[in-house]
Amino acid sequence: MPISPKSLTPPERSPAPIEHLYFHIPFCPKICPYCCFYVEEGSKNKSKAFLDALLSEVSRAAESTHIRPKTIYFGGGTPTALRIEQLEYLIGGLKSRLDLSMLLEWTTEANPATVREEKAALLKQLGVTRVSLGVQSWSDRCLQTLGRTHSAKQALSTYEILQAQDFNALNIDLMFSVPGQTLHEWEADLDTTIQLNPDHVSAYCLTYEEDTDFFKKLTGGQFVQNEEHDAALFESTMDRLSAGGYVQYEISNHARDGAISSHNLAYWEGRDFLGFGPSAFSTVGQVRKQNVSDTATYTIRMQTGASPVHTEETLSNETRLRERIAFGLRMSSGLEINLFAPWKEEAAHLLEIGLLESTGSRLRLTRRGRMLADLVASTFV
Repeated sequence: MPISPKSLTPPERSPAPIEHLYFHIPFCPKICPYCCFYVEEGSKNKSKAFLDALLSEVSRAAESTHIRPKTIYFGGGTPTALRIEQLEYLIGGLKSRLDLSMLLEWTTEANPATVREEKAALLKQLGVTRVSLGVQSWSDRCLQTLGRTHSAKQALSTYEILQAQDFNALNIDLMFSVPGQTLHEWEADLDTTIQLNPDHVSAYCLTYEEDTDFFKKLTGGQFVQNEEHDAALFESTMDRLSAGGYVQYEISNHARDGAISSHNLAYWEGRDFLGFGPSAFSTVGQVRKQNVSDTATYTIRMQTGASPVHTEETLSNETRLRERIAFGLRMSSGLEINLFAPWKEEAAHLLEIGLLESTGSRLRLTRRGRMLADLVASTFV
């Protein structure tokens, strides 16, 4: 429910430490036509005032919540759109405000158009352990359709720059079912990626979200969805990456040994987390909050001592369990059978029709189930 900026009272200090933190950096060189996240184009509000607001929110949270992070994730937007001195200021500020003695993984998303040698070296020096590079495609035609600001050549150059820094893990993000994309083009993307040998590959099917240019083109008939084509691309993804030595540990994520994303795993396992920055979500216990989705308003609220939270809801135990199942089934390891106790009949039916399978004391999606993961999840949500 929407709340007044002044209506929140500080929560009691959490007895268990919050181990997972997300920071939303809402700036992009250009807003992609398929993107539904809260982002701002260009340099507007990319100022010290915004970074101070972000650090102020961290300071406030640390006063009322036991924070001892194991994972930190910079998402967006484009975190690497921040200038070198801004990254130094932000990360230095976090180090002075948080106990990072238990930190295992520090991830940042990166756009190939915003990383050069000096910035890559700085990220490594400041303690970032993992970089997720938003390549999306190695085809310039597909990149142009997606409205990306980089070329395939630039993406390769940036990948090599990051690779030279020897981060603990380097991830390549890809997108399939781009309008006009053929199976041959997608398999060429996969083959190129495998040859580059990243530690981790994320491969997402393009979705048409409301309030995006792509959705308008879909509803206007300029783009057409083809579920059979999407399925063929997804099957090729699973087969090719598996043959290339990657383990599909989650529907869209594939890793070599030791390269699983601990931060994202925490989401799928239903762990508590805190989100900082405009539009960021937090879920702690039964309470979920979302910050206001406007950078200027967020900054002013932090400057004036008001709450950045725009909405807050109390989740029932049933809702938390439903979410736990829906997200947990995305993982190849599946979930303990006892979690399905309230939905025994539904689970039995999914087993009978071959969308779920039993592996000892756990249930997980079959290969066919992975193809219909959203349908399976809707049974429980």
